[in-house]
Amino acid sequence: MNDHLNQGSWLKQYYSLRAAFSIAWVIAALTAGKQSWLIGAVLLVAYPAWDAVANFIDAGRNGGLAANRTQAINFGVSLATALAVGLSLQSMQAVLGVFGAWAILAGLLQLGTGVRRWKTNGAQWAMILSGGQSALAGGAFIFQALHTAEPPALATVVGYAGFGAFYFLISALLLALSARRRQRA
Repeated sequence: MNDHLNQGSWLKQYYSLRAAFSIAWVIAALTAGKQSWLIGAVLLVAYPAWDAVANFIDAGRNGGLAANRTQAINFGVSLATALAVGLSLQSMQAVLGVFGAWAILAGLLQLGTGVRRWKTNGAQWAMILSGGQSALAGGAFIFQALHTAEPPALATVVGYAGFGAFYFLISALLLALSARRRQRA
């Protein structure tokens, strides 16, 4: 029971941190990122790099990468994506295509992690929904990258990050409510 409480407490903190990062990223993208190409480029690389770091830390808190295959794969995919984004910054269509492929893979991996955690922690429907929506958004990004004549802007990714923040925040709140119900029972 104590491991379950510790895990629930960790996930609540983790999801809150993920939400805070995404909110800060959105604000930075809509302000400084619009004013400076360099800041926008750093933000584009930082988003998947942060996802890699977050997956690594979370997996480490839960038995390591070997015990959390979806997060281990997500860690590698997100690191590779950060590098690929950095290498493709000359073309926003290419950046959006890379983001799209990453959103599909990371979304499916997040969905898998949510399903696995549902069994032990409950309150994972928002993470499962977020993973599915991420995969769909990734497909839309790739379509846009291939079929839009005008180069997409940094703001194209802002909605994706905003929904991520929303889902992480909802997940943290659901875990907090679930913990309260257990304490009352």
